[in-house]
Amino acid sequence: MYLGLDLGTSGVKALLIDDDQRIVGSATGELDVSRPHSGWSEQNPADWISATEEAVGELKSAHPAELASVRGIGLSGQMHGATLLGDAGEAQRPCILWNDTRSHKEAAALDADPRFRALTGNIVFPGFTAPKLAWVKANEPDVFKSVRKVLLPKDYLRLWLTGENISEMSDSAGTAWLDVAKRSWAPELLEATDLDESHMPALVEGTEPGGTLRGELAARWGMGGNVVVAGGAGDNAASACGMGAVRPGDAFVSLGTSGVLFAANEAYLPNPESAVHTFCHALPGAWHQMGVILSATDSLNWLEDITGRSAADLTGELGDTLKAPTGVTFLPYLSGERTPHNDAAIRGAFAGLAHQSGRAELTQAILEGVAFAFRDSLEALKAAGTELQRVTAIGGGSRSRYWLNAIATALDLPVDLPADGDFGAAFGAARLGLIAANGADPIAVCTAPKIAQTIEPDSNLVPAFADAYARYRALYPAIKGVQT
Repeated sequence: MYLGLDLGTSGVKALLIDDDQRIVGSATGELDVSRPHSGWSEQNPADWISATEEAVGELKSAHPAELASVRGIGLSGQMHGATLLGDAGEAQRPCILWNDTRSHKEAAALDADPRFRALTGNIVFPGFTAPKLAWVKANEPDVFKSVRKVLLPKDYLRLWLTGENISEMSDSAGTAWLDVAKRSWAPELLEATDLDESHMPALVEGTEPGGTLRGELAARWGMGGNVVVAGGAGDNAASACGMGAVRPGDAFVSLGTSGVLFAANEAYLPNPESAVHTFCHALPGAWHQMGVILSATDSLNWLEDITGRSAADLTGELGDTLKAPTGVTFLPYLSGERTPHNDAAIRGAFAGLAHQSGRAELTQAILEGVAFAFRDSLEALKAAGTELQRVTAIGGGSRSRYWLNAIATALDLPVDLPADGDFGAAFGAARLGLIAANGADPIAVCTAPKIAQTIEPDSNLVPAFADAYARYRALYPAIKGVQT
């Protein structure tokens, strides 16, 4: 048996698979996000441990014999979080999360140093880890002086699981301290934030062993000794391993809290000016590119809160048959935006509202706005040298057939929908645990799921969606001038 642990923003998911990669069981421990100020997003690292114990404890109750036979554990996690540890490995403050934008000034200052784009292949986004440390130094100097290690969220879990300070390439590529081509820490970038390699964890590939489960935890969970903990992956690379998006040209669109358009590459293809992320993949000798939008299903969740109707009810009002855009346009910049704008300060907007614009029109505009944000990412990927032929849809938002129709038509690409199953980050993490425990071939393990159906673009509506996308593109500079 192999255990995948995925530390997300809203919970920790634990998933068990067997040698044939059949899912045996899964459980989740819930998490909350603290937002003490506008643009801030934090979690207490101790809560990650509690949520993990809750999830694994539930698995133990339901599947004690299977959990006892676990040989490998894989880790996945929300990226970019700054977990700051002191001399004894204790957290010095709440972790500053991926969607925290307080460090936008520090990010701009680091990005102005040409070494960062040259070595990382990326813009220094406010959500990345390095500018968070610059913010802490400027605003919480006593905390900064106490920092001995900086860990990403999943690697804090690893420290608890194994006692080891270790990370891997895919997650570390999102810190703005990694030389992404060489897959190693860049001393000059660490020095630019008054840190050095002693503050960083050791690095392994995601498919390699990255520690062994501590005996105390193995005994508590009824496991044997020598349980390998794999290097693991950041959540998007882990999802790619779960989806089998590990070969050049493989791509998926993820409709989660945030949105990702992900493409696997066999070579390092940086183009930071496009605001595309260029990161190491979880597999050795592989990289990936992705466009990232900060509010995907979060945009629909916002409307859910405003209207008091569930997301399923809201999308259900639209039916499954795609409609032409109504002229109401939504910009999904509720937390700023990454690709293609790199703008932490921009905020969302509706345009084109009329007396007849009701709840259904607002829902339709939100689904289209997120679809157009993915189109922005598609155009950015093209500028970075990656052409996509089709994408596979994953994430909670992919349950909406209407939304998938809108995305297929906005992108003018076929969207594949996997057969029923769980192919997300926890499944990908479990696959990495299997590979690390057995020395298995990553390509042979990380296969793609069967496709249940393919959603083709609506050729009759492609021109109308192209016109609506043009309006969408014109709105950003217009509201940018008003909001700043």
